[in-house]
Amino acid sequence: MSWVVIFDIPKREQELEALEAASADPKLWDNAERAQKTLREAARVRDQVEPFHQLMRRVDDAAMLLELAEAESDAESYEAEISGDLRKMEREIESLEVKALLTGQYDGADAILEIDPGAGGTDSCDLAASILRMYLRWAEKNGFKAEIDEEQPGDVAGISSARLFISGVNAYGLLRSENGTHRFVRISPFNANGKRQTSFVGVRVMPMVDLTEAINIEDKDIRVDTYRASGAGGQHVNKTSSAIRITHLPTGIVVTCQNERSQHQNKEVAMKVLASKLAERADREAEEKLAKIRGDQRPIEWGSQIRSYVFQPYTLVKDHRSGLGVPDIQKVMDGDIEPLSTGYLKWRRDGGKSEGGGDDDL
Repeated sequence: MSWVVIFDIPKREQELEALEAASADPKLWDNAERAQKTLREAARVRDQVEPFHQLMRRVDDAAMLLELAEAESDAESYEAEISGDLRKMEREIESLEVKALLTGQYDGADAILEIDPGAGGTDSCDLAASILRMYLRWAEKNGFKAEIDEEQPGDVAGISSARLFISGVNAYGLLRSENGTHRFVRISPFNANGKRQTSFVGVRVMPMVDLTEAINIEDKDIRVDTYRASGAGGQHVNKTSSAIRITHLPTGIVVTCQNERSQHQNKEVAMKVLASKLAERADREAEEKLAKIRGDQRPIEWGSQIRSYVFQPYTLVKDHRSGLGVPDIQKVMDGDIEPLSTGYLKWRRDGGKSEGGGDDDL
């Protein structure tokens, strides 16, 4: 089977042609949000098509170089150059394969991450801060824009909650692997007896969606409450009721925002987060239905333990869905989560069937 078929290039080219035609329509800019969404989608598809054609030209060049070497009976002098090109092309093929795995409805969207400590007390708060740093480093290394929207300090150390916006092509698709409960096993720096402790951190990943198109939120379905903000946030904090709490009545989802300068700005951000939560809920429910059809045994839901990070007595980061293990835990904590993310995407593509074991392997 050719790479053209594997990466579905004809379909991607048709999508790109249609998106570029829509982008050239002057009427598109009558709706700025729709125009920006169209341009982002065009950039996402172009990022799949153009690198493929560049790679094919590289393959042709390498083939010509090999023919030249064979014709001159001097293959050894070209060996280093050809080998170097092949290694680069292998990495590019892997990158294209990852992009080809991003087929979900919202995979091309920006992402919202919410991080909350779970069981484990101060250790969980401390590790929640480490997880936040991990995603910030990942964004920096991969050219994404990251903005901390809210961050509440823990009572002793770390954070008690945080919300992070990450912007860039395929941000949600690349980060959806992080959605769930992360388990940590380490010798607690807050335990005077130096004992190992197990702690948990919850990560919620949502696509940042267009309120006007993707999600229909009616006024009758929400209750908006105002209250006085707490903590750092400017001169209006604790003086005016600028903080916003929105409750989505049909689902019971509650969203708060207090970090912006005005009640209007807080409501705008809260509505954006609510829309993203509803989109993620719909996306998750669709996966759950598919899982039932496939007969999957592992639940796809908030609260499922998706990954373990073991610091002692050995080091290992293991994803319990794909079964993939990474021994260099410090590299992962410094933002190198690509192997785990790619492993998850391949696991989803293959129908959610893991070759690795569960918690008993740790």
